Amino acid sequence: MDFVQPAPLSSFDPANPQEGEAASASPSLKLLDRDESILAFNERVLDWAERPEVPLIERLRYLCIVSSNLDEFFEVRAAPHLTANDTGTRKGVYTIDSFRALAEKAHRLVDQQYRLYNEELMPAFATHGIHIISHGERDAAQRKWVSDYYEREVRPLLIPVGLDPAHPFPQVANKSLNFIVRLSGKDAFGRENPIAIVKVPRVLPRLIRMSAKVSNGKTLFVALSSIVRAHLSSMFPGREVGEFSQFRVTRHSDLAVDEEDVKNLRTALRQGLQHRHFGQAVRLEVSASCAESLASFLLAQFELPPEALYRVHGPVNLARLTQFIGMLDEPKLLFPPYLASYPITLSPGQSFFDRLQRSDVLIHQPFESFDGVLAFLREAVSDPQVLAIKQTIYRTGTDSALMDLLREAVRRGKEVTVVVELKARFDEEANINWAEMLESIGAQVVYGVVGLKTHAKMLLVTRREGRSLRRYGHLSTGNYNPRTAALYTDISHLTTDPQLTADMEAVFVHLASQSKLPKLHRLWLAPFDLHKNLIARIEALAVAAAAGRPARIVAKMNALTDDALVAALVKAGAAGVKIDLIVRGACTLPARVPGVTDNIRVRSVIGRFLEHSRVFYFREGADESLYLSSADWMNRNMLRRIELAWPVTDPVLRQRLIDECLVAYLHDGRDAWDLDADGIYRRVSCDTHVDEAGASRSIEAHGAQQALMNRYASRGLGRTPAGD
Repeated sequence: MDFVQPAPLSSFDPANPQEGEAASASPSLKLLDRDESILAFNERVLDWAERPEVPLIERLRYLCIVSSNLDEFFEVRAAPHLTANDTGTRKGVYTIDSFRALAEKAHRLVDQQYRLYNEELMPAFATHGIHIISHGERDAAQRKWVSDYYEREVRPLLIPVGLDPAHPFPQVANKSLNFIVRLSGKDAFGRENPIAIVKVPRVLPRLIRMSAKVSNGKTLFVALSSIVRAHLSSMFPGREVGEFSQFRVTRHSDLAVDEEDVKNLRTALRQGLQHRHFGQAVRLEVSASCAESLASFLLAQFELPPEALYRVHGPVNLARLTQFIGMLDEPKLLFPPYLASYPITLSPGQSFFDRLQRSDVLIHQPFESFDGVLAFLREAVSDPQVLAIKQTIYRTGTDSALMDLLREAVRRGKEVTVVVELKARFDEEANINWAEMLESIGAQVVYGVVGLKTHAKMLLVTRREGRSLRRYGHLSTGNYNPRTAALYTDISHLTTDPQLTADMEAVFVHLASQSKLPKLHRLWLAPFDLHKNLIARIEALAVAAAAGRPARIVAKMNALTDDALVAALVKAGAAGVKIDLIVRGACTLPARVPGVTDNIRVRSVIGRFLEHSRVFYFREGADESLYLSSADWMNRNMLRRIELAWPVTDPVLRQRLIDECLVAYLHDGRDAWDLDADGIYRRVSCDTHVDEAGASRSIEAHGAQQALMNRYASRGLGRTPAGD
């Protein structure tokens, strides 16, 4: 099966964009805004929460995912826009207008979330006897139960703070739950201090399941915010509680460490983590009923403009409802469990070393289990002929079987080198802890290159075989994290190809010694040649197409925001290259603009699993090449990170990747969204398909992920659980 072809050619000659600016790829082509594109991605995720055919708990899970994504968006992306608004100055793409445009879109998305939560999801849970019950809905027995819980579990941890010159506004941590209260009357010293703040400790669960004794046969939960709200008066004896509101502030949380100016990056990062929770405020969430005077007071305290205020009809942190999901035992309200097959080209119990000497192995996660990767490492750890293990660590989580295996390898006397990326955003603390643990038992731990994140995913095993040493490698588009490996689509590539593994060895030596990198045989490595090689490959196809030869690009990635790559793609499309881009998230390239990008189609697929694999396909006539990569097409990945791309040269494996990672997604008729010329994503029709001639025909709608799940379920031999 070949690829779906985009629309016919239109000529266009773009100019070169300026790096770091939102310059268009041509004078007549305005690029899409990156941050607005991120919000549009979250709108597509939220669509899953709105679909009635999706199981109810899963709809709530998608709602929580959007809330969590928005938290990270504000923590990482909002500060420059806010600063531009506050100062009235322009810095690159950040202006007063950019701040207001983003605020408008974010407000609209948040309003949509809470409408869905209140009008659809919670009423649907109620039909199943599941309620988050408010104070007004609780009967006398339930109020007594809540009161007892408050006295026993909550009150001992609360210290209300009345504001006065001796008690200034307290430090409020990032994303913590708090209450602001207006009091009448006088305090114990006869003074009027009308405002008090109640900080709710994070150690307390945000949702509590009520005892069956008072639940009247239903599944009842009570929110911690509701418990605190019901007992505000008891916290201020002798005072009368008037207006009040829960509130939450989001702060800029992207750690910035001047690596050139620190002697120990690990120590500097650990110190920085202590201050992350108290960075610049960027968003304030309050109850919808919050009085204007209290909201204005909070905005002034956090130095925020009115546009940064979000009034919500419900809990100020929807992401915490993941706890609610975990407490529900309702299998019928979940996706049917998917059991990942053991990698189909492997046999349980077979030696990986024997198998890889015959041919390379691909593992398509999560349709095939990550257990295959763990089994490879497990065999390497236990094999006495294995002398050395080298691995990069980006995100492994706090509880990792893989890290336990590396620890066991050290115990068995193998040479273990681990490149730990300490600056993996929001995983810094876990990675610091792993680094310290491995160092303490004798592993060689390095932190990559100053100023560059090590985002490449590779594992290299060196084994004595007779009188020689042989290397076995694992390269991946995703992280060494068993939990996310059950939720993200990624490709693992196991190989003993001597050129590829020699390149891997050279990269490990470079990361550890920071010596000059030798010429690599097969790997493309950022920040050295990955960017220029991609551009060169695109430009070569543009030349071929201009000469009348058929040329094709299909690239799957998480984000496309690098101006130089966008410009190269636009120019190639104008020259006649047929281009399909499968971009999950942010994309700044406008597709299908008449007379400009007619030959370029951009598609986003949102499914049950998070699309995460990066697959780049290039074809000129009958000559084709395919690369897997750890890198998205973003400026930071190309120029400010250690990233890898590597070719898959085995024609059988290459065709498998084309079929499963590209063709399946281009034919998705259920979960795909196409980017139109107006910059808006529209979900594909579920019952029609446009063929290469531009004609529509009826088809049976399917999703690529569901098709792959069906394929592997029927082909799998041994099977292992792979997430809900």
